[in-house]
Amino acid sequence: MLGYGLAKFDNNFIKEFGFETKSSFFEYFVQLNIVETGSVVKNRMDLFDPFFDNRRKGWWQKGDAYIHRKQLIDSLFGFEDVKGFSNIVKLFLQEKYQINDFVAKVKPITQSRFRKLQETGLEAELYFMNNYKNIAGFEDGELLDARLYGDGYDFELDVNPQNFLIEVKGVREKKGNIRLTQKEYQKAKEYTKDYILTIILNLNDTPKIVTVDNPVNCLAFEEVIRKTEEIKEYHLVSKIC
Repeated sequence: MLGYGLAKFDNNFIKEFGFETKSSFFEYFVQLNIVETGSVVKNRMDLFDPFFDNRRKGWWQKGDAYIHRKQLIDSLFGFEDVKGFSNIVKLFLQEKYQINDFVAKVKPITQSRFRKLQETGLEAELYFMNNYKNIAGFEDGELLDARLYGDGYDFELDVNPQNFLIEVKGVREKKGNIRLTQKEYQKAKEYTKDYILTIILNLNDTPKIVTVDNPVNCLAFEEVIRKTEEIKEYHLVSKIC
């Protein structure tokens, strides 16, 4: 978030926090013991610099390795001006680091988008949407978004004459665990080889796509029953005015 704001809005971004120079802004986070040196914050800016017209080259050597983070933030907050985005970063600092030096003024819908930013699933899905044509056999496929339907898969990929169901999972590190919901597991059993589990590994750095055809047959899953919290509903007992 900090790196994106610095790269996109430059000095106008730090002024929203009451600072006049980037060095003093970087040092602020050192004093809070969030980073060891100011160069850590600068490095975040360097990662985003190549994607913005700000006269800085940044870490251009990394190419598009970090573009997935920009695409995620763009999808939720790309339309925000410097003041709006600064308020989102202030909210981030409050919730993640309990820093209350700044007043974050955000709308309820912005708070909802901010919650979505924290989810690994959305980032993995966006990465897949932007990179699925790089998967062998998927180059000419037509991607249909099924996420709103909640039917046990995220996308349908039509590659004539076949139709594949794609379930996308994200892992922040180079390896980690995933789980399937009951509906996802049942859909995988139903469609067997036409159901493809797509795992986006290493989202914190340079993502890697791993695909598993017929995952229920190829991978070992253990059934785990989770007790859900009691769900409260409020039913209308009076007439509508």
